Amino acid sequence: MTTPCIITVAITGSVPRKKDNPAVPISVDEQIESTQQAFEAGATLVHLHVRNDDESPTSDPARFGRLLEGIRARCPGMITQISTGGRSGAGRERGAMLGLAPDMASLATGSVNFPTRVYDNPPDLVDWLASEMLRYRIKPEVEAFDLSMIFQAAAMQRAGKIAGPLHVQFVMGVKNAMPVDREVLEFYVRTLGRLDPAATWTGAGIGRDQVTLARWSLELGGHCRTGLEDNVRLDKSTLAPSNAALVEQVVALCGEYGRRPATVTEARQLLSLPPAPS
Repeated sequence: MTTPCIITVAITGSVPRKKDNPAVPISVDEQIESTQQAFEAGATLVHLHVRNDDESPTSDPARFGRLLEGIRARCPGMITQISTGGRSGAGRERGAMLGLAPDMASLATGSVNFPTRVYDNPPDLVDWLASEMLRYRIKPEVEAFDLSMIFQAAAMQRAGKIAGPLHVQFVMGVKNAMPVDREVLEFYVRTLGRLDPAATWTGAGIGRDQVTLARWSLELGGHCRTGLEDNVRLDKSTLAPSNAALVEQVVALCGEYGRRPATVTEARQLLSLPPAPS
């Protein structure tokens, strides 16, 4: 396998820092700095949330705007991906920042159980988010928490609601959703290839399974997601020191599987994105 690996870094989630890792970046300035460090370590795509002053998640376009501006200035060509997840708002509020035209945005194509709630993605909201992404020429990253979401994404592509080729992130290890299972991942990969032969995919594991999914993804020809949003600990007792350290871990794994991190130019080509502005 010689395909370069796109390394996605998810720098921060929605858990308050006091319950998480002190290394998790919260403010816009902290996030820009952490992203630059991860970029220099080998990440070429950054998955973004923003927080209010009280650390609660928000979809505030002004904060996203400052974050995107800083990343574009300090990480030339890095692919920016905004989260439209449900923790940052309700209904169409979740897409309030799409007019900023990031390179990509997350799109869950169905609902799923999470540890303490339902991640609610009703069809009308999914269609609206997808239409906004088409409007602003944003490539969706389809977040697939179960098989139905892959089929729904393919159906939306056939209907012209998603511009192809698809890019799907297989998420495993969320409590009450899809567990970490190698045979299931291989079935997902085969199914996606059958539905859209030109599709690309990323494996995302939660907690200690982040490394497991990275290994499987590298072996099967996919791409990898890492970062403090998904995994605040390198092992049972050691807090991960930074997003950059987690990226370096995946870079080292690439060598074990005869892969290497993709450059910005390669990552954009693999995802069918336009070249970075000069």
